[in-house]
Amino acid sequence: MMDGEIFTATFVPSGNMTPNSSMTLEQKTTFAFVILLFIFLGILIVRCFRILLDPYRSMPTSTWADGLDGLEKVQFDYAFA
Repeated sequence: MMDGEIFTATFVPSGNMTPNSSMTLEQKTTFAFVILLFIFLGILIVRCFRILLDPYRSMPTSTWADGLDGLEKVQFDYAFA
């Protein structure tokens, strides 16, 4: 390149070639599918961060040993022996 010469690059094709800017049906379907996957991924990321930040919110308040009749929670392991 010579001094004082300005180099510019253009992205427009030269000649009689016209760019085909229309997408085929397969490309549109693929594009829509990828967008849906990104939305699903975003929902999963938000859900995982909510669980990580407050893990006890999603747990039920009752426990599995609440419904025992006549047994204390400590004695449940010995009831099967």
